[in-house]
Amino acid sequence: MTPQHIFLYGTLHPQHAPAEVRDYARQLLHVGAATVSGTLYHLGEYPALLAYGSHRVPGTVFALPAAPRDEPLLRAFDRYEDYRPLDHPGSLYLRVAMQAILADHTAVLCWVYLYNQPLPSAAQLLSR
Repeated sequence: MTPQHIFLYGTLHPQHAPAEVRDYARQLLHVGAATVSGTLYHLGEYPALLAYGSHRVPGTVFALPAAPRDEPLLRAFDRYEDYRPLDHPGSLYLRVAMQAILADHTAVLCWVYLYNQPLPSAAQLLSR
């Protein structure tokens, strides 16, 4: 099943989106606050979510626009996050499907960008 939502926890959030993806980010439809399971690090300029650990990492769930669950938007986000579908080892982030849990305890299948490179020594743990 292909996710129809995206979980954002950092720079892609419409309130923080950089110029190169801002128009796409503003097309997202707000669903609500949510968490995913993992571990969040601060890398200086941006956060890095890793899928290990039992921490609940906060973020926001958004519904993707309808234009087939929105390929142009996801391609723009993929470029920004340096996700290369044909080169996973070379990708800075991977876009994967994960369950996010909304505040009302509803589970939603979402696209999530997970950090895919070794953590720099200066990485600071944010989730505890």
